[in-house]
Amino acid sequence: SVTVAHLAESACLAIGASPILARVGAYYHDLGKIEQPEYYAENQAGYNKHNEINPNLSATIIKSHVQFGVARARELGFPDIIIDIISQHHGTTLIYYFYSEMKKINPNIDASQFRYPGPLPQTKEAAVVMLADAVEATSRSIKKPNIQKLEQMISDIVKNKITEDQLTACNLTFKDIGLIENAFLRVLAGHFHSRIEYPKMSIENNKPVDEK
Repeated sequence: SVTVAHLAESACLAIGASPILARVGAYYHDLGKIEQPEYYAENQAGYNKHNEINPNLSATIIKSHVQFGVARARELGFPDIIIDIISQHHGTTLIYYFYSEMKKINPNIDASQFRYPGPLPQTKEAAVVMLADAVEATSRSIKKPNIQKLEQMISDIVKNKITEDQLTACNLTFKDIGLIENAFLRVLAGHFHSRIEYPKMSIENNKPVDEK
């Protein structure tokens, strides 16, 4: 969540949205995961409880962290603008992995059962937290990260959210999208700086040398 907050804050600074709102919203966006933490990849160490249960149940558990987060935030007296980010940070996205696993069992399964309930992000800050959350999670799976891989990963995630109509209610512009992607890349490049593979440069012409 700290990394998501850093990503979201930097992106909101770039587009003129509220960096403080994005940072605080990012800190608490996954508050609901404290109810069943062992079912989330970032809390697992070599053992996945989802291997023991049906993909449909897995998706239900994963989706529930949004409702749990909203309920806990209300109990704690969080302001509505933070609760909105918690409720909107997954929009109506498809939980693709468990959907694809369930299709192996039942090819006729209804995809809507594997979607988060929404609503879609209603503000730029909520949309940025959604994107930052997806980017941070995916970045953890990149082997031998380099600038090109990070840039492509960020672009693919943003395009996917646009294709799935997740950014239709938040007033982000195409200019904003470009600035957000650049901000994410700067933050991740700094985050992975010790692991980044930079291209080897030719001394003669200061250009990348192709590695065979």
